[in-house]
This record gives sequence, C-alpha cells and structure tokens, in this order.
Amino acid sequence: MCLIALAGNPNVGKSTLFNALTGLDQHTGNWCGKTVELAQGRYQYKGKEYQIVDLPGAYSLVSRSPEEKVAEEFLREGGADCTVVVCDATCLERSLILALQVLALQPRAVVCVNLMDEARRANITVDVCRLERELGVPVAATSADYGEGLETLEEKVREICDGFVPAAESAEIWEASDEAARRFVLRAQEIAEKCVTMEKPSAPTLTERLDAVFLHRFWGYVVLLLLLLVVFWLTIEGANYPSQGLQWCFDRLGELLHKGAAYLHVPQKLRGALLDGVYATAARVVAVMLPPMAIFFPLFTLLEDFGYLPRAAFLLDERFRRSGACGKQCLTLCMGLGCNAAGVTGCRIIDSPRERLIAVLTNAFVPCNGRFPALIFLLSLSFSAGSSLLGAGLLTLCLLLSVFMTLAASKLLSKTALKGEPSSFVMELPPYRRPRVGQVLVRSLRDRTVFVLGRAVAVAAPAGLVIWLLANLSVGETTLLQWLASAFNAPAQVIGLNGAILLAFLLGSPANELVLPILIIILTAGTSLGGETSAQMAELLMEHGWTWQLTVCTIVFFLFHWPCTTTLLTIHKETHSAKWTALAALLPTAFGVAICALLSMLFRMIT
Repeated sequence: MCLIALAGNPNVGKSTLFNALTGLDQHTGNWCGKTVELAQGRYQYKGKEYQIVDLPGAYSLVSRSPEEKVAEEFLREGGADCTVVVCDATCLERSLILALQVLALQPRAVVCVNLMDEARRANITVDVCRLERELGVPVAATSADYGEGLETLEEKVREICDGFVPAAESAEIWEASDEAARRFVLRAQEIAEKCVTMEKPSAPTLTERLDAVFLHRFWGYVVLLLLLLVVFWLTIEGANYPSQGLQWCFDRLGELLHKGAAYLHVPQKLRGALLDGVYATAARVVAVMLPPMAIFFPLFTLLEDFGYLPRAAFLLDERFRRSGACGKQCLTLCMGLGCNAAGVTGCRIIDSPRERLIAVLTNAFVPCNGRFPALIFLLSLSFSAGSSLLGAGLLTLCLLLSVFMTLAASKLLSKTALKGEPSSFVMELPPYRRPRVGQVLVRSLRDRTVFVLGRAVAVAAPAGLVIWLLANLSVGETTLLQWLASAFNAPAQVIGLNGAILLAFLLGSPANELVLPILIIILTAGTSLGGETSAQMAELLMEHGWTWQLTVCTIVFFLFHWPCTTTLLTIHKETHSAKWTALAALLPTAFGVAICALLSMLFRMIT
C-alpha cells in the first residue's frame, strides 16, 4: 500500500478532493510516532490500494504557524511515497508558493490544479502542459466538485509511486527562512506569468456583487443578524416535535426494560440505578440534543461551504483587534457555537501564543449547542410562548450579548494577564460556491453531530448514576439532593437564583444538557427524568414559584458560567497549564455572577 500526502492552501478544495477519492473510507488518527491527529482515508486504483493523509491547510511552510509546522514535519519525516499538492486554478500564483516549497522537501510529487470549473467561469486559462514543464513534476487539472480529472490524477500518482516518473531534479532540501520564502515568491510569479492567461470580465462577478452587500459596513451586519435569526428559527421550529417523539420512544423502551428487569428479578436498587439513573439521563440528553443539532450543524456547515463564514469573521475582525485579540478569533468563536471543546482546539489556527491563549480562555463565553435547548425553553417559558420567531429573535440577542462579553473579556485579558499588541493576519475570502448538500449532511451529521452527541452521552450516563444516588440516599427524611439544594440556597439568592438551580449547574458540569433535567429531578424529589414534555416542565416550574426575574438570571448564568468538563480537559490539553485552565473556568463564572448580582439588586429595587 502506498502512502499519499495531500497538501495545499486553505479553501482550494483539498477536503473535497480527499472526499471524492476516499468516499466514506476515512477516519481521523495519529500518524506513526506523532500525537497530531490527521484525516486519513483509502482508495483503490487499478488493483492497488493507496492511503491518503490530509495535511493541515497552510499558505507556506515558512511563517511557522502550528499547521505549517505539522505539514513540514510530515513531509520531512512522514515517508510519503507521493505528495499531491492541491492548487487553486483561480489564483495559481499564490498556490505555487506552497507548491514550490513542498517540491523542495518532497520531489516525488504531483501538482493538482483544482477548481478548473471556477477558473473557466472567471475567464482564466491555465496551460497545464507548460506548467508541467516549468515545475518538472506531473500536473493534473481537476474539478473535484464534479469529479473531473480524478482518473488522470490517480494515474499520475500511480506512475510516481511505481517509479515510472522520476523525482523532480530541481528539488533541494531547504531550511525555512524569510530569504527562502522570497526565492519561492519570485519563482511562483515567474511561472504564473508563463502559464496563466486571464480575460477581464465585462461585468462584476457574482462574488463581487455579493461582497458589496455582505461586507458592507451597515448592510453586512444586517445580513449577519438575519442569517442568525433564520438559523435559530429553523432550529427552534424544526426540533420541537422530533424531540418529543424521541422522548416518547425512549420512555416506551424504558418501560419495556423495566418489565424485563422485573421479570429477571433484578434487584430494585440496581434496576433504579441503571434504568432511572443511567438510561433515563442518557435518553433525555439524546432526545433534547439530537434534533436541534441535526438541524443547526448542517445549516451552519452550509454557510461555511457557501463561503459566508470568512465574511462574518471579516466583519468582526476590527472589533477583535480593538479588544487586543486576533481577528482569527472570530472563526474559533463560530466553532464554539457548535461545541466549545471544538472551538478551543480550533484556536490552533492563531499564530501568536498570546492571542491564541486569549481565544482559548474566552471561547466558553459563546453558548455551545448543548446550551441552546435550555435557552430556548427558558425564553419560551416567560417571553416567547407560542412564537418561534420571537424566540429566535431573543436567542439572537443572547448570542450578541455573548459576543459582546467575549470582546470585553478579551480586552480585560489583553490589558492585564496577557498584555501585548494585536498582530495582523491575512484572511482569505474564497469565492462563493454552490453548497454540496449531500456532503454537508454527511459531514455535519457524522463528524459534528455524532461526535458531540457521543461526548454528551459518555458524560451523561455516569452523571445520571451519581444524580440517582444523590436523589435516593437520605439524611433523615431529606434526600442528599434536596439537602444540598437547601445548603446552596443562601449564596444562590445573592445572584438571583435559588439553591436548586445552582446545584443543577454544579451537577451538570459534565454536560450543559443535563442542567434542566437535574433541576426537574430536584424539584420532583428524585422522580425519573423521562416523560416530561416542555409544557409539563413549564407547569412544574411555575408550581415551584418560578418568575420572569428568575428566568432572566438563569438565562444569564446559562450564558456565562464555567465550561463543561470536556471543554476544561481540552483547555488543559491545549495549554498544559492548571493555572490557565482554572482561569478559563473562573473568568466566565465571574462575569455571570457579577451580571446576575446586579440584575438581582435591580429586580429587588423595582419590586
């Protein structure tokens, strides 16, 4: 089996090419001897099997970002039989800078000029034969979106691996330096001038027309808010009935499991621990999380695939730089909307260690997907009952508040513990592309939804056991759960909450999805989690004296409190520091406590 490395700039269709070659035969894992996870896949061609390793996207191997270091180390040490360098036909000169650097490290290579369909629409012509002569390696022209040129690429890779094509004679081992980078830039410009011809379009392109609106100083923000509103509305409107249906199915299955356990004479306490504790908690998390995730992640990925997310980051770039942070933090903030742990890992794209740390410490200020169902329920409880559009608008306002607080926290860190000037960076705005709906659904459901749901269930199951034990072990006539809730009552009232809510937040630390179900357990004195519809939960809260003031403080604390356990473990893994991990937990909590305390004082003054 031959090992193929796939290298290229971001947004050149590298992932699309990887998916087109490997189909669903892919996984993520560490390459031999390293702890860096890379996407890997396999394909067969003419009876021979090839393994592809998808290297991180990088603009060069000189500026020394973490992604570029990983790519360079693999090319130096990975032992690839052939490296496929993916270039963008619409801006070949820029792509050739990386291609020349890769050829200097790995002369056994094929250059793949991708996005030829977009080049044709932009009246750009690439002389592939001339390019092949200039580079001294095989060149294949492809449009991975449509499967064009893939067989040609596979054939050229086979020829390299089987030794039919000699390695590039001009390749030489080089050390990364600014001087070396200048040689590559000049050579890339020279080759592009010989191989690329471009006709000036008679009218503005689609990308230019859309950017005139999406990047406008006023209308750009209007579009951003409207898109958020639509995404949240679709998530709220579409998730309600599937969630109820899933819960009904889990409840019926739970009843069958109870009957089966009774038939097998399973002891009552063991039956309660496993079914009312572990099973009911895990089932509740799946029923609450799966429908909104199955809607939110594909919609979010469609915006990413369309090319809009870099525009959103561009709009917010100036605000982040004014806060002493890096504009790339906009992108990690967007990742955090899906999962804060994923957002923390995504901070690797930030080159500056200081700015990377600011992004890591503040990522939990944006609500992850696990907090959305609870926020939606609380908003509908007191403010948007019966109106999903109003609920989506209020949820959008909550998100804007979280972004504002992220900027405030970044500013605070940049002026105190992490002083320094913000660095500049280059943000590429790719052309708009027709989203690949099929691939988006597979990628978002498999790589995002299943991953986040699996993580939630993994922490929810043991947490359910602990919660069941606390709900069924007593101190006198009071369960431990209720005793703890009473103990937390006094400090909780200072910030406008009550002991039951604060205890639910503490016990829900493994996963934010557990907070509301735990609160229901506390209020019902240990009854199983299953079976409560949103209307029943609302009625239960009202019976226990729930007010709109309590709703406001609970929403604020949902937005700003310590990250979940998985996110904290991820932060420790990224920073290798207990100090920074502790600060990441304390910082949003301090904001939440301060805001809730001020709101509580205000509510007491006006009532």
